Amino acid sequence: MKELYQHIVNSQAQFIALRHDLHQHPEIGLEETRTSDIVADKLQQWGYQINRGMAKTGVVGTLKVGDGGKTLGLRADMDALPMAESGNPAWRSTVAGKFHGCGHDGHTATLLCAAEYLAATRRFNGTLHLIFQPGEELLYGGRLMLEDGLFQQFPCDAIYALHNMPGLKKGHFHFKTGAMMASSDTLHIEVIGKGGHGAIPEKTTDATLVACHIVLALQSIVSRNVSPFDQAVVTVGSFCSGEAPNIINASALLKLSVRALDNDVRQLLLKRIKEIAHGQAQSLGAEVKITHVNGSPVLINDAAATAFAVDVARRIVSEEMICTDTAAVMGSEDFAFMLEENPNGSYLFIGAGDEPDRCMVHNPGYDFNDDLIVPGALFFSHLTEQFLQ
Repeated sequence: MKELYQHIVNSQAQFIALRHDLHQHPEIGLEETRTSDIVADKLQQWGYQINRGMAKTGVVGTLKVGDGGKTLGLRADMDALPMAESGNPAWRSTVAGKFHGCGHDGHTATLLCAAEYLAATRRFNGTLHLIFQPGEELLYGGRLMLEDGLFQQFPCDAIYALHNMPGLKKGHFHFKTGAMMASSDTLHIEVIGKGGHGAIPEKTTDATLVACHIVLALQSIVSRNVSPFDQAVVTVGSFCSGEAPNIINASALLKLSVRALDNDVRQLLLKRIKEIAHGQAQSLGAEVKITHVNGSPVLINDAAATAFAVDVARRIVSEEMICTDTAAVMGSEDFAFMLEENPNGSYLFIGAGDEPDRCMVHNPGYDFNDDLIVPGALFFSHLTEQFLQ
């Protein structure tokens, strides 16, 4: 452990500089060409076999040591967000309207830091697959890698990933068995009515009015259809209908975000949204067209894989820096697709700091805490050495 710690600490400055470079050159989902070039080049220099092209810009680096038959997958996300940065660090984004507002620059740098140590020391016996995934913010980059044959080409006995989390004490590790992050579904409900003059409503079917009834009725799902012991969210985040005050609109568009911590509850939500939208529209003489834009499942951590990760964390930080039953969150993460296909795995949070002025992810003032590269790389490195003994 002492040599592991010293190696990671000695390389810290190199990977902080790399993180700052990635932050200055953000790339959004499925466009991470520069980022994947950097990742692939470094892995190749260190002796990894490289596979590129899954989900367009994904990179998988493989390192086989000894004759061990076990395989381990470690995943980091690479994409930035389509939003402007309001902070002013020396490494501020140089691309207008794009910035690493969730810390994926830090996640990539952290896994590369571990990758360099593991290649330099090779103190394990088995096969390591490092999965650098594009398009996490789209919530389907992971699914695209699976559709391109990720686990068929690179089977893994276990898979792990981590995410920085502002609001939690810096460097503290947070684990949870079972459902840790919510499913996420994006739905569009188009209301189709009959437009006309605002002074002659009896000649129309007001799509705006129908949409209002749908929005209100949707609020009954969580309060009256979902058990009080379950968690669910139905958010109508966008309502678009017309521009002029004297025109009754023929159409309206609602955009919904739907989340649950149980896959059965998820299906109930989707079913009731469809029934309510059609029912409300029919009662007012209109029609609806519902489009399921995309969706990701509940992120569910395996009990044994999580217990193994907790044991690894106990070897690198003190007990008071470990939470073994952190609260689930209604945010979503498309590592859930990988855990759905390969359930023997776990996802964890590492605290980014709980200072009052520290911005949450997806805030324009957010910046990844560089102090997390060392504990994150220590965790990934020691996890690999323990799993592939």
